[in-house]
Amino acid sequence: MTAIRKGSSHAICLPDYGVTLDRSGGDEGHTFISHAHADHLPRRGGGGPDAAIVATPPTARLMRLRGYRGEVRELPFGEPLELERCRVTFLPAGHILGSALTWVEGKEGSVLYTGDCRTPPSPASEGFKLPEGEVDHFITEATFSLPIYRWPSGEELAAQVRGFALKSLEEGATPVFLAYSLGKAQEIMHLVAPLGETVQIHNAGHKLCGIYEEEGIDLGRYEAYDRDSCEGKILVCPSSAWNNGFASHLRNTRLAYCSGWATRDGARTQLTADELIPLSDHLDFFELIRLCRELRPGKVWITHTPNPAVVQHYLKEEGIASDVLRKNGKDTQAGEEDPS
Repeated sequence: MTAIRKGSSHAICLPDYGVTLDRSGGDEGHTFISHAHADHLPRRGGGGPDAAIVATPPTARLMRLRGYRGEVRELPFGEPLELERCRVTFLPAGHILGSALTWVEGKEGSVLYTGDCRTPPSPASEGFKLPEGEVDHFITEATFSLPIYRWPSGEELAAQVRGFALKSLEEGATPVFLAYSLGKAQEIMHLVAPLGETVQIHNAGHKLCGIYEEEGIDLGRYEAYDRDSCEGKILVCPSSAWNNGFASHLRNTRLAYCSGWATRDGARTQLTADELIPLSDHLDFFELIRLCRELRPGKVWITHTPNPAVVQHYLKEEGIASDVLRKNGKDTQAGEEDPS
């Protein structure tokens, strides 16, 4: 049996293996960082005194550009790292550039941790790959854990993004995409690159673009946001920047909100958006269930979700055992009977 529990700062710990997954704040052992979004990074400089942070090379570079000052051991995809009590391998997770599934193999059983993942993968990532071995424990986030969340195909979303940009420009308006600075912003730039139009991106995202290009992701023609020259170009910025006056001097803009949460029409009212584009870097509800069905693990461990009971109901219908890793909950021992 393999012990799996919530650690400090939302980390997930495998104490039998001396492994911590994401968000280390001092847990002993090796900490494996799935990707460079802030909610998965260590809260302090280098973790605890005994901690060793491990990440893929792109994630390590993105972490440093975003201000991380601790040491990071770089582990490329597919190269196993042999530890005293287990072997750990990163596999592409399709979420953002550098994002990794963490595959842990040892005598107490195998564990696959998603961090965040997406399949079909983001076209601005290294793709998505599952391990070849049998999965005993599958730890997955379930952000969009209700059946109302079903994404259009990648082709449909790309057409919607490009169509919004072209229609706005043809009408003499400046199109503005609201998107997170790391991952979503670069995906939008990749999708509009074939249009040949110039993109201006908020500085928080602009400084990250060079790493994407060095990893072979085409971002088209782009430059940092310039208040004096942005009119008539495609703009990309986070929602927080828009709320703080980004491009507020422009009178004629069209606003597109790009997120899985855009599935809810209420987002249009909240943001006064002209277009809601459900472009997510997470699994939708049905993709999550399908991935669990494909893996058929010994048990699914659900985290990061407001609605675990719905996911568990659907998994039970599939004959797949599941449980919830709760914040501040008791240590959870794999192998216990599923009470549901």
